[in-house]
Amino acid sequence: MSRSGRLPRPRVPRSRWRHGPAVMAGCLAVLAAGAVGSPIGTAKASTAKASTAKASTAKASTAKASPARAAASHPPRSIAAYAAELANGTTGKQLWGRRQYSPRPIASLTKVMTALVVVRSGDLSRRIRITRADEAYLGCCIQGAGLKVGDVLTARQLLAAMLLPSGADAALALASSYGPGWRAFVGKMNANARRLHLVGTHFTNFDGVPSSDVSTPRNLLLLGEAAMRQPAFRDVVRQKRYLLRAGPHHHRYLWLNTNLLLGSYPGVIGIKTGWTPAAGECLLFEAIHKKRVLIGVVLDSSPSKTGAIFADAARLLNWGFGLHHAVTVPTPPPGAPTE
Repeated sequence: MSRSGRLPRPRVPRSRWRHGPAVMAGCLAVLAAGAVGSPIGTAKASTAKASTAKASTAKASTAKASPARAAASHPPRSIAAYAAELANGTTGKQLWGRRQYSPRPIASLTKVMTALVVVRSGDLSRRIRITRADEAYLGCCIQGAGLKVGDVLTARQLLAAMLLPSGADAALALASSYGPGWRAFVGKMNANARRLHLVGTHFTNFDGVPSSDVSTPRNLLLLGEAAMRQPAFRDVVRQKRYLLRAGPHHHRYLWLNTNLLLGSYPGVIGIKTGWTPAAGECLLFEAIHKKRVLIGVVLDSSPSKTGAIFADAARLLNWGFGLHHAVTVPTPPPGAPTE
């Protein structure tokens, strides 16, 4: 070893140095000719071609899968809602949100909690008589189910009257019966909110007309998930219409669902619309596609009743499911309530 610490180079005789390149070139030429003509060379070439084909197939597969990944790589576009959220309805994992922790007026989405309190209380066969107070409650910005004074309906029937046409008269009848008295009932609503850990939610009424009924998109998804786990609730909100034929103790009623997303977007199974001047248009919705469940909410998509909530919801579902259904504002059928 030299003083520098490097191994000394072996000395090559000058004769070998002169003839080495020529010999090496000749060897390389022979090897190249043998590789081309020999079975080994052919096999290597075939293997290389096969590897190239596999790589091309992998690229093609990646290209096919890319639209779905591309849909998830950017946020949903053209969402008009002031506040909103979309989540996995099975795991609760948030997929996208906007001001999802900000409390806002929620209009008739309040009735989802009203229904949940009634359903959890049980006794849905309870018979409830419609009073003049129920009828007199209706007024500006307060939509009713057209209940007749003196009619006797079951709590289950009144759930349909409250959730489909968003009947505030049915909400008052249920709250008065299950409180007892509507103020005691509102106390139960807030107690349920605490049990569900809805920290940004507070109720002062049973129908959401006052702007003091507030919640957040995140809280509303938790509330919606809890309500949709109840078969009695889920069976009502997925219906486009509810016909109650006349009987000995009540008139005939036909209640149409204000949620026009039902039937206009494949897989939608609920949940509830809402509108007041303070809250704007609101919608809590759930849909299923290939066994995957998405739940979402849009708040204040429009200050007036334009149907913007349905376009917002359709865009969110398209984005969440990776679909391309046409986004339209459904036209309500003749005589259908709008909220």
